[in-house]
Amino acid sequence: MQNNRKSLVLMATLLVISFGFGFNYGRNSLPSQGGAKDIFGLVKGDKSVVEENADFGVFWEAWDLIEKNYILGPLNRQKMVYGAVTGMVDSLGDPYSTFLTPEENSALNDDLKGVFGGIGAEVGYREEAITIIAPLKNSPAEKAGLMAGDQIVGVDNKSTEGLNVDEVVEMIRGEKGVSVKIAVVRGEETLTFDIVRDTIVDKTVRWEMKEGQVAYIEITQFKQDTATELDAQIGDILAQDPKSVALDLRNNPGGYLNVVVDVASRFIDEGQIVVTEESGESNQVYKASGGKRFSNLPIVVLVNEGSASAAEILAGALKDHHLGTLVGKQTFGKGLVQGISELQDGSALKITVAKWLTPDGNNINKDGIAPDVEVEYTMDDFKAGKDPQLDKALEILRANNQ
Repeated sequence: MQNNRKSLVLMATLLVISFGFGFNYGRNSLPSQGGAKDIFGLVKGDKSVVEENADFGVFWEAWDLIEKNYILGPLNRQKMVYGAVTGMVDSLGDPYSTFLTPEENSALNDDLKGVFGGIGAEVGYREEAITIIAPLKNSPAEKAGLMAGDQIVGVDNKSTEGLNVDEVVEMIRGEKGVSVKIAVVRGEETLTFDIVRDTIVDKTVRWEMKEGQVAYIEITQFKQDTATELDAQIGDILAQDPKSVALDLRNNPGGYLNVVVDVASRFIDEGQIVVTEESGESNQVYKASGGKRFSNLPIVVLVNEGSASAAEILAGALKDHHLGTLVGKQTFGKGLVQGISELQDGSALKITVAKWLTPDGNNINKDGIAPDVEVEYTMDDFKAGKDPQLDKALEILRANNQ
C-alpha cells in the first residue's frame, strides 16, 4: 500500500471552514512513499509502547453481531470503519491526534493553499475548553470582534458542552454568505456574535513603514508561500532604510516548519539553531539556512495568547539568540508536532509525534514564550481602535533609534 506522507507542525487547531475541516500545519516534508509505520516513527525499545497482544477477535465479534442482528436500516460499512478508526485515535486521549475522512483531508489540503471558506478563526483546546486561538487578519471573525482566548459555548443556540473540536467545527462550518451565531465566554461575560461566512484568501505577510523609520512587518501564518511573500517584500522594506523592525506575530497560529526556518533565516545568522525537535530517544536540530537580511537592526517581536506553534518557534529563537525584545502577552504554548499520513482511500491520520524546544532547550508546549515586556490589550482597547502593545513596541524602537 502506498501512502502520501506529510509531517506537520500542527497547531492542534481547526480552521473553521465552510466545506470541510481545516488544520493549521507545520513541519513540511515532501510527500514520500511507504507504509504508515514511516510517519509514526516507533523507536526500538520505546518504553511508551505497552508490550501486550491486542485481541482483535473482540472487534470482529462485535462487527459480526452488528451484521447479523442490527435491524434499524441498512449498514454503512465504510462509516463503521471510519468510526472504528476514530475511536482508536480517541483512545489515545490526545486532542491533537485525529482521524480525517477523505472530505476533511481534502479541506485540509485546500487550507494549505491559503484559500478557504468560513469565518476565519483558529479553534483548538485550551484548559480543556474549545477556544478561539486566533481570528485571522481582516476575517469575518476578527471584524465581528472574536478574540484569542474566547471559549466557544454555543453555536446557533446549541451548546458545545461535551463536544470535541471536530464536532464544534462541523456545527460552525457552512456556505458563504450564511450567518452563524457563536456564543463565547470571555472572562465572566457570555457574548454572542452573528458572523456571516465568507471565502477567505489569506495573504500572510504585510508591512508598512511607521514613524521613526520603523519597519512594521506582520506575519499572520506560516503557509506554503509565506517565506516567498516575505522575500518579495524585503527589497522594498530595505530600500526605505529602516532603523529598526517591529515583527508582529500576534494571533499567528503557526504553520510549516520549513517555512518558519526560512523566515527565521532572514533574521538569524546561518548555522544558528532555530528549533530542536525531540522525538522519543532522538533529537533533530533545525538551523538557520543563510540569507540573513535584517542585520544589526533592533527588533521587537509582538506576541500574545494567539501566537502559537511555528510563531512560538520564531519568537523563541529570536529571544534565545538575544536578537529581539518580546512585547505583549504569554504565547499559547503549542509545541507539539503532528504527523499526517494519507491513507489509501484519501482519508488521513494525524498523530502527535514530537515536541519542540527553543534554542536554549525550553519546552514550548504548555509553557509558551514569556514576553520581556508584558502589555495588556483589552476589548475596550479594541473597540476604541487602540493598540497599546504596538504602541509600546514602537516606543521601545524609537528610543533605540535616537
